[in-house]
Amino acid sequence: MTTTTADTTATPEATIADARERIDTLDDRIIGLIQERMAVSAVVQQTRIASGGRRVHLSREMEILGRYRDALGKPGTGLAMTLLELCRGRI
Repeated sequence: MTTTTADTTATPEATIADARERIDTLDDRIIGLIQERMAVSAVVQQTRIASGGRRVHLSREMEILGRYRDALGKPGTGLAMTLLELCRGRI
């Protein structure tokens, strides 16, 4: 991960504009990754159902919730729940 330091010669407006542009770029990447995750999750679900399994694997979802909580704290759990809902639908 690259970290940047503020250019001390830039105006606050320019610094904010640059930072917002970077945020927009990051958001585009995050959205793309979520869409990719949704597609991979669909393959897992379809394969599980085709082989006689259930659509949702709760112990796996608990692992995912724990990973996000450990990395991001309590808000990470909410983020993981949203991701799971996007990827598998409501249960």
